[in-house]
Amino acid sequence: MKNTLATIILFLLSFSAYAQNFSFGTITFDDYQFDKKQLDSNANAVVLKEFGTASIQLNDSKGSLELVFEHHVKIKIYSKEGFDHANIIIPLYKDKTREETITDLKASTFNFENGQFVATAMDKKSVFLENKSKYLMLAKFTLPNLKEGSVIEYSYRLNSPNLFNFKTWEFQSNIPKVHSEYLVYIPGIYTYNVSLRGSQKLSDQKVELAKECLRLSGATIDCSKITYLMKNVPAFIEEENMTAPSNFKSAIYFELAEVQNLNGGKTAYTKKWEDINYELATDKSFGLQMKRKDVYKDLIPTITKDATDDLSKAKAIYNYVKKQIKWNNYVGMYSEDNIKKSLELRSGNTGDINLNLISALLTANLDAEAVILSTRDNGTVNKLYPVVSDFNYVVAKVNIGDQSYLLDASEPLLPFGLLPLRCINDQGRVINLKKASYWMDLKASQKTMTSYILTGKLNEDGKIIGTITTHSFGYAAYNKRKDIKRYSSTDEYVEKLDDRLPKIKILNQTIENLDSVENALTERYDVEFTVYDGITSQFYLSPFFINTITKNPYNLNDRTYPIDLGTASDERIIINIAMPDQYELLEKPKDMAIGLPNNGGKYLLQTTFQDHSISCNQILQFNNAIYPAEEYLVLKAFYSKIIQNQKTELLFKKR
Repeated sequence: MKNTLATIILFLLSFSAYAQNFSFGTITFDDYQFDKKQLDSNANAVVLKEFGTASIQLNDSKGSLELVFEHHVKIKIYSKEGFDHANIIIPLYKDKTREETITDLKASTFNFENGQFVATAMDKKSVFLENKSKYLMLAKFTLPNLKEGSVIEYSYRLNSPNLFNFKTWEFQSNIPKVHSEYLVYIPGIYTYNVSLRGSQKLSDQKVELAKECLRLSGATIDCSKITYLMKNVPAFIEEENMTAPSNFKSAIYFELAEVQNLNGGKTAYTKKWEDINYELATDKSFGLQMKRKDVYKDLIPTITKDATDDLSKAKAIYNYVKKQIKWNNYVGMYSEDNIKKSLELRSGNTGDINLNLISALLTANLDAEAVILSTRDNGTVNKLYPVVSDFNYVVAKVNIGDQSYLLDASEPLLPFGLLPLRCINDQGRVINLKKASYWMDLKASQKTMTSYILTGKLNEDGKIIGTITTHSFGYAAYNKRKDIKRYSSTDEYVEKLDDRLPKIKILNQTIENLDSVENALTERYDVEFTVYDGITSQFYLSPFFINTITKNPYNLNDRTYPIDLGTASDERIIINIAMPDQYELLEKPKDMAIGLPNNGGKYLLQTTFQDHSISCNQILQFNNAIYPAEEYLVLKAFYSKIIQNQKTELLFKKR
């Protein structure tokens, strides 16, 4: 697009006449006394008014088109907890040659003192830039002189070289908004695909004609002047078990579809997958890296010398790439330079690593493909029309017999065929160098499974001596291995674990299969903990000291987005404790058997006391990776019942 548009001689008329902005610094008693109960009585801050405008203009000094975005917002702070909303972060995107910039920044805090509003302007020297990554800069500032009851206000102008996505406007944020308005001017030569995401509806939308807003090579061009308005917008509250908030927040999105050129022709930016397939296959940082045979031609015989079939050959290559190239913590779909360089440097982003893997698999004559995807924190992909920039990650897919395996070699602690949870996000697009691309579901190939077994004996002195054995599978094993590897040794890990368990003393430990990621991770701990003083005639013993559920992860009155766990899970806890002969059981937690709708999961609890031995068995299962928003309140109640029951204890009495 930039090559086509850079040749255009553009004279853009000012849009100030059409602006519907509000004046900066005009704080009223209505602002100061706004009753948050009108929107949300629990809010610690409320956006009173927010206005934005966006247009495409010519930067005379650079001789190129740019997007000009202006943002103005006024916020009422109600409590100290609301002070966080005065910490402003503005993301500025960049690449090797272009970057976004902000100008005309104003920010003030208004307090009512001695019968009048007093303004405290922010010193512009308080603004600082943080280089977050090679593609992202953060402009940060904090409003001064904050008090409970303050009204803060800030505005700025952002200049962006990115015309493709115009400028997204988020109506919804983590605090409620009284009034959020967005005004855009789109020249008639541009056609954008526009979509409104989220559960909230527009209060008003107005489309008008802005006559002669653009003068182009002596000809005048009209603009579409579009106003989007949303009033009384509830806060979007993030909870556990969700993908990117951008998937669910109410916001307006733009993607460039077509540009009408001055010569009468058109440049289409909405492409077909056939176009994308060709572009990726011929891209020097993607498809051409997959095709390279020179990097692994001489290495493959050595890597696969012990392999007896295609599956063992693929595993050998996967393990080799995992060991040879360390992830530099940058996420990418493309190779930064080329796969040979990353192999030589033994470091690279996720694109470098997994394109190395695909190249090696293809060199070994295995049926390998690339799968491009959007990670969970990057949002979902638009499937109506292909937009490559929606994707930010690539993994390998190898087909062996009638089975397909998805591989990511950036995580050395993951077993063959299990993707990192960050990649389990809706669907990915399979890119084959010889065939048409297609969609495939991204699902975890294994459950998260953990079993805990405690076998112990209560002695006359009131102490339990026993052994806790834990078996972890799937993501549970991966997370535990990752946690252990943060320490210099397993002994140090156990020492820290002992510190985190003040009531339990670890006497000895054994950890098996720490580096054998294809097998279950097994931990055995000889433990000791005191139940009572050994003298008391009766005492309580809680059977819920392993993975006790003390907090409900779901606390909203309603949730408009799905509960996405990423994978199904299964946790089992078995406790067997031999008791002294002279004790009898007086009370115990109620046995439970509760289930979720549509066989979505269950919780089972059974406690028995016989032959002087207490036995407690628990099973907590979630059979689905994703639960719809309609089942949120059921899940909330499900957890509440478990938590309530786990507050009860076993009561023993000496005969």
